[in-house]
Amino acid sequence: MGDLEIRPAVTEDVPAIVALLADDPLGARRESPDDLTPYLTALERISADPNQRLVVAVREGRVVGTLQLTIIPGLSRRGATRSVIEGVRVHADERGGGLGTRFIEWAIEESRRENCQLVQLTSDSTRTDAHRFYERLGFEATHVGFKLSL
Repeated sequence: MGDLEIRPAVTEDVPAIVALLADDPLGARRESPDDLTPYLTALERISADPNQRLVVAVREGRVVGTLQLTIIPGLSRRGATRSVIEGVRVHADERGGGLGTRFIEWAIEESRRENCQLVQLTSDSTRTDAHRFYERLGFEATHVGFKLSL
């Protein structure tokens, strides 16, 4: 793991990030690697927002993982700041080797640096392996999530 770098995503990383997002049964239905325009626009917006961290894990010059961390100041919980981990993906070649753990640990540490009192995430109800992974890292399934497509 020593040769792994976690760094902010840049424009040149977008094709690899989109490939990671599309490389599973759910992502294959939602993502469109053939047209990167909306992803590039999104990266510009994310990069301009100081409360967003879109990062990649790079090994030997190759993007092998990605995640987005969002910092949310709030009034609830006595004015607590929380973070949300989203879009976690690890390249198939890297799964089971500790990269996912290192990624989540990075997000937790970054959240601490931002004085967050809570780290939260959601995971699709069909991703049972991911649920076990997050539980091993200390996360608890305490809520039911809802979505409304617009």
